[in-house]
Amino acid sequence: MHFSVSDTQGSAARNPGLYSGAPLGHTETRRHFLAASLTALAAAALPSPAAEAALRYRIAVCDWMILKRQKLGAFQLTKDIGADGLEVDMGSLGERETFENELAKPEVREQFLAKARELGLGISSLAMSGFYAQSFAERPTVPRMVQDTVDTMLAMGVKVAFLPLGVRGDLVKHPELRPAIVARLRAAGAQAAKAGVVIGVETALAAKDEVKLLEDIGSPAIRSYFNFANALQNGRDLLAELRTLGKDRICQIHCTDEDGVWLEENKRLDLPAVKRVLDDMGWRGWLVIERSRSAKNGRDVKGNFGANTRYLKKVFQGA
Repeated sequence: MHFSVSDTQGSAARNPGLYSGAPLGHTETRRHFLAASLTALAAAALPSPAAEAALRYRIAVCDWMILKRQKLGAFQLTKDIGADGLEVDMGSLGERETFENELAKPEVREQFLAKARELGLGISSLAMSGFYAQSFAERPTVPRMVQDTVDTMLAMGVKVAFLPLGVRGDLVKHPELRPAIVARLRAAGAQAAKAGVVIGVETALAAKDEVKLLEDIGSPAIRSYFNFANALQNGRDLLAELRTLGKDRICQIHCTDEDGVWLEENKRLDLPAVKRVLDDMGWRGWLVIERSRSAKNGRDVKGNFGANTRYLKKVFQGA
């Protein structure tokens, strides 16, 4: 530990007995030195504001949206894009009894986990994206699908699953499905709670109505997987929606809007204001990019997702 002359002089002014020639025992001198050393080390160990922001807000992309659904190559592409992690899909569903899930195979899971470790990437969540088009309320084997997802989460050490209620579970257009959806989400909540994981549900509801839905379900293992696009496309106040749901109900966020322009060019999405609200709420977690692809860039995955990742890191991580 190096101390400058000015450090010593400052200490002498504060502690005249230590440097004025007054007799001190070896034990007391050592105690003062250790206290000063520990204080200096603690200050040096504090993360910078940028490092703290990077820990608080991490940026991920969806494997199916970068055209690498359950493909090992999704990790290298995520690294090339510049994101911190990946939301990995459970596989396609179609008319199967459960997801076409390659991650059910131990050797495939280990390949995915090893590649993530090698590249220093996180797995933000597993996604049941098949329910964008399939009916969570009506498919008879939903309990098996949920359990397969929970089992895969446990095997991979992933804490959050994404469950979209999709077009056939849209409770705004199909309110008659609400009793069935509440019952199934209560059961899914019990499955998730037993495993110590969380299922984040994306709905088309306004925040106040989603709060009521979560209260009716009554499980801490079922939370909101908030999507900016839901508020923006329906003309709702995004910042007010976030505040209404609050820190503890939101497990993860799809930080995205419909396709057309990149996030930085989106005039109806004020991401610095979103960060201020999330900061005020004390929220922390993964911001996952799903869409917001530029019309002029078409299917240029690196171009679209790289631009959005850079902007999110600039706003949320100060990068």
